[in-house]
Amino acid sequence: MIQFYNDTTPMPEIKQNEVRTWLKSVAADYGKKAGDINYIFCDDSKILEVNRQFLNHDYYTDVITFDYTSGNTLNGDIFISLDTVATNAEQVGCDFLEELHRILVHGLLHLCGQDDKTPETRSQMTIKENLALDKIFPKA
Repeated sequence: MIQFYNDTTPMPEIKQNEVRTWLKSVAADYGKKAGDINYIFCDDSKILEVNRQFLNHDYYTDVITFDYTSGNTLNGDIFISLDTVATNAEQVGCDFLEELHRILVHGLLHLCGQDDKTPETRSQMTIKENLALDKIFPKA
């Protein structure tokens, strides 16, 4: 089951049931099934703490994915800094909710096995994010 939690920040105004259906559909596109996936919305200070504690990284980020996937069933904890999502949205000139949905699916794509450590894999990730976003934000 896909669950949404807030930690150190108010819960964002997303349509949780619609988002669950969308994320399950994206997982199915990759031959995967959504198992226990927890999205934890937080602020920059919390994501920095998580980054330091678990990854030994001393910087802010928008998303950290802990992958507990077993076979084709996706399981994981996905921390999302709403502060950084807001900053990213402002920098790229898009709506906060659209950027938040991009980060929601970004975490899911990591659970599906997508990497973004090189320029080539980052480019592939962006293409996959855009395809997924088209499913929930259809272009006219």
